[in-house]
Amino acid sequence: MANLELIRELHKSAATKIVLLVIDGLGGLPRTVDGQTELEAAATPNLDRLAEEGTLGLSVPISPGITPGSGPAHLALFGYDPIARPVGRGALEAIGVGLEVRPGDVAARGNFCTLDAQGRITDRRAGRIPSDEAAPLVERLAEVRLEGIEVAVRHVREHRFALVLRGPGLDPAIDDTDPQATGVRPGPARAARPGAERTAELVEAWVRQAQEKLRGEPRANGLTLRGFSTDPDLPPFSETFGLRAGCIAVYPMYRGVAALAGMRVVDFDGETPDDEFRHAARVWGDFDFFFIHMKRPDSRGEDGDFDAKVRAIEEIDAALPALTDLRPDVLAITGDHSTPSQLRSHSWHPVPLLIWAPATVRRDGQRTFGETSCASGGLGVLPATEVLPLLMAHAGRLEKYGA
Repeated sequence: MANLELIRELHKSAATKIVLLVIDGLGGLPRTVDGQTELEAAATPNLDRLAEEGTLGLSVPISPGITPGSGPAHLALFGYDPIARPVGRGALEAIGVGLEVRPGDVAARGNFCTLDAQGRITDRRAGRIPSDEAAPLVERLAEVRLEGIEVAVRHVREHRFALVLRGPGLDPAIDDTDPQATGVRPGPARAARPGAERTAELVEAWVRQAQEKLRGEPRANGLTLRGFSTDPDLPPFSETFGLRAGCIAVYPMYRGVAALAGMRVVDFDGETPDDEFRHAARVWGDFDFFFIHMKRPDSRGEDGDFDAKVRAIEEIDAALPALTDLRPDVLAITGDHSTPSQLRSHSWHPVPLLIWAPATVRRDGQRTFGETSCASGGLGVLPATEVLPLLMAHAGRLEKYGA
């Protein structure tokens, strides 16, 4: 794990730019027809050129065999130990859409879902109901009141919303109500430790009223909650790493994790790779470190659509020249976790990692960017928490340690 106190002691200023491009859910598994993963099957001439000019490896988000959630996986890439400093998805979603989450608040990420006549989940995402249909439903949920508790609800995107409870004596140690499966009922909000019982009762009371607000809806007639959490009080990114950091991301959760770390979130219009790289160019002079997030490969992997994930990766590759033309000194391309379309979910598999730093990198002879080439790359297999210090070293932003 990265030693944050050591990094704080050794970081120094330099006129260099670092880009961390996170392709969400990048890693995959080989399909039977040709033994290729989604990344290997994709036509990626720009990524392959960077791979040939750079060096490759694999990163482990949490530890071997542990499947990461998106929040902990991003914290690791930002250099924080996600085990020592846990952060829940609820706080990330809420902060990402502009809700305040203070220490002691309880935040949760909500999903609209589709229930059958017996109350069993038939679609965990309510058919990915479009945002213009979901937003009015969230307004109904905002009408729900709890005695002695402030309640804030805000739409996130499509079927997602964020919930924040504020009041005395709240405890975020609540089990998810999302079973992450179909054919079963949403679970109850249970206390995960002694002392959280009252909070669980309040959440259950909110859910009962919220369900009534959705009665009769054709698709979004139910909801689930997960990722109960509060403000994790992270050491500020700028002080720890000595970097002016900016976040360019479409989805609120990733904007939220960046904001929690103390990065400045860049507002922009659009949601394609071209849009994100164009806005990176617009603020290029404002930051030393850019976190740029791409969501679609993960979504297509969770849909179980191998070909669509391939296309999503190809779309990013086609847009890459707009980023490389900015001439970053160090460019890292990786994922927060693997999302094989065969599994339709996050997985524990190590994630492809590419570091391109023309002035300092040792080429490793690999010529393509894929899981197989990364497994033979010069970086080997390293914890995700070690990626950022490595990028800082390539950027000339770390002093020598010791005499």
